[in-house]
Amino acid sequence: MNLSGYRWMWVIALFDLPVDSKESRRQYTRFRKALIRDGFIQMQYSVYLRHASSRENAEVHMQRVEHAVPAEGEVRVFTITDKQFAKMRVFWGQRRTKPELPPQQLSLF
Repeated sequence: MNLSGYRWMWVIALFDLPVDSKESRRQYTRFRKALIRDGFIQMQYSVYLRHASSRENAEVHMQRVEHAVPAEGEVRVFTITDKQFAKMRVFWGQRRTKPELPPQQLSLF
């Protein structure tokens, strides 16, 4: 499938970095902050994503991720189109309920 015809893309970074020493935790933090500075947001633990306006723009962000990878880390980066992203299905093990909103009170003076 040729993705070059799709204008909007998502860049997704999945990573597994060691945190078993003070230095490795420091490198983890540096990597995570580099992602955030580049516009990535956390989707879930060790999964970050960002929107890209074109395939070329996605490549720029993928290269930035590559340059930020710590020596002891493993990072996987890929792109999907907006259409593919919209087809994502999310499942939870428990039913989650929204918190109740505070009741609206009317004050008469």
